[in-house]
Amino acid sequence: MRLRVLGCSGGIGGGLRTTSFLLGKHTLIDAGTGVGDLSVAELSQIDHLFLTHTHLDHIAMLPLLVDTVGAMRDRPLMVYATQATLDILRAHVFNWLVWPDFTEIPNKAAPWMQFVPFEVGASTKPEKGVTVTALPALHTVPAVGYHFDTGAHSVVFSGDTTVNDTFWPVVNQISNLKALIIETAFCNRERALAEASRHLCPNMLAGELAKLERAADIYITHLKPGEIELTMQEIGEDAAAFRPKMLKNGQIIEF
Repeated sequence: MRLRVLGCSGGIGGGLRTTSFLLGKHTLIDAGTGVGDLSVAELSQIDHLFLTHTHLDHIAMLPLLVDTVGAMRDRPLMVYATQATLDILRAHVFNWLVWPDFTEIPNKAAPWMQFVPFEVGASTKPEKGVTVTALPALHTVPAVGYHFDTGAHSVVFSGDTTVNDTFWPVVNQISNLKALIIETAFCNRERALAEASRHLCPNMLAGELAKLERAADIYITHLKPGEIELTMQEIGEDAAAFRPKMLKNGQIIEF
């Protein structure tokens, strides 16, 4: 299975794209600005979208995705998220004021988009050979991370989160863990901002990684533009034992 990084930045500019991953050919994980780099043909093949939460850098391209390819498809785009997340989307995005409600277009019987409640602990198989499971996350809005399991190997994505003692016992039970993609949004001097916004900074990340009981490749996502080099330097100092690497746009993780 291939996990292709479409976007992994905490902002835009200079070629940076916000969070989105393509799992196989038919499944998106979040819908940040990186989705816009896919061709129309690739977009039309997306059958499933798993959202971590509703912040704009993770959902920005969802309205345009549905609008662009809805008429080309013979089945709805299935959008998986917690019920709280789906309620926010319906109230504040697909509300006929910001964007049309594509769960009712062209009609309720055959819509271009369908919401699927997907709570922590739920699992499904959107692509042949891979199971997706929702994991606990702590953020300023309802949020989850995800576990992708092929049977042979697993990749875990933390989503946007802060210090979270409910996350690590679940991850430590994954015997075939190959890679962990985990956020670090701010440098250490902005720890107060990281705590207030429920993100991580390097010394908080080091404390979280100390709870990991399995060997895995560690990839850092959600770095803020303008602080990338400093934050990665601090991560290298604070979490050196885990040999973390910066996730990059276009990177492919095979598992």
